[in-house]
Amino acid sequence: MPHSKRYAPSPGTRLYAVGDIHGRPDLLEKMLAKIAKDAKKSRAAKTKVVTLGDYVDRGPDSRGVVQRLMKPPPEGIDELISLKGNHEDMLLRFLDHPLHGGFEWILLNGGAPTLASWGVDLPAILDSREIKGLHKDFLERLTPEERMFMANMPLKHVDGTILCVHAGIRPGIALSHQVPDDLLWIRDAFLDSAAAHGKLVVHGHTVTFEPELCQNRAGIDTGAWRTGTLTALGLEGDKRWILHT
Repeated sequence: MPHSKRYAPSPGTRLYAVGDIHGRPDLLEKMLAKIAKDAKKSRAAKTKVVTLGDYVDRGPDSRGVVQRLMKPPPEGIDELISLKGNHEDMLLRFLDHPLHGGFEWILLNGGAPTLASWGVDLPAILDSREIKGLHKDFLERLTPEERMFMANMPLKHVDGTILCVHAGIRPGIALSHQVPDDLLWIRDAFLDSAAAHGKLVVHGHTVTFEPELCQNRAGIDTGAWRTGTLTALGLEGDKRWILHT
């Protein structure tokens, strides 16, 4: 597994990053249990799990994923950090402005199963009036705690020289100057770059059959909602390893 020894979590930390979950709380639960068991192999002072976003859409139970992430982690995991993905961003935009991208989110980006997981059924024909009705029904079923949890998700997490983020970063731009749209949405400009970013960027967002472990980044979205394979990258010191459901 190619890597540079200078990329590592903080001393005394065993770090796990978990790829895109997309409405599969069953896989999330399996992965958390697997991580808790795997962490017993370490004497690290702290075990930290960072989920890389995209908890909603596409899969059958988005609400189940959100509610699980809102709970404390299982024994053996000290901290669970949930980053925001572009699909949470789309959901929140729908809540704020239902006619701005509402059709696209629901019809093209897997929003219909998300609404269904909150008990909101799609009509046979979707027009502006129906979009407003869906928006009203969703607001009635979404709890303030669930909405606040998603709205307050951070866009990135740094631990030592490891940067966890949903989609990636804009090469050549300082981390402090990265814009949210790139952190949530970027693809080719980041994926095709061989530049050293100063940190190992661990990301999801772009589905690959196997994890992509490169010198400057690690992509771990293996399309869990469809393949049944949720992937996590473990890091401690200069060691790296992969866990799958």
